[in-house]
Amino acid sequence: MGSDTSALASWSSEQIALGRRWVQAWKNAGPELERIRRRELRQLDAYAAIALLCGPADYGEAPRAPKPTSGLIEQQRVFRKLRR
Repeated sequence: MGSDTSALASWSSEQIALGRRWVQAWKNAGPELERIRRRELRQLDAYAAIALLCGPADYGEAPRAPKPTSGLIEQQRVFRKLRR
């Protein structure tokens, strides 16, 4: 596929040290960033997020309002027809 030479072969020892510090900084930041992400998700207002993505809408009126039934009755009717 290619040579066995490391991609870092041309880096100086100072560049390698800086690279290692950079990697360690992100390893240290990871748990804190995850904590922030989880906190923000817990505080998220789903309706506000949907409004930001899709624009404002009245979710109490059709077509966005939830249907009064789950559709189970209609599904059973279709299955009954298919069985005959």
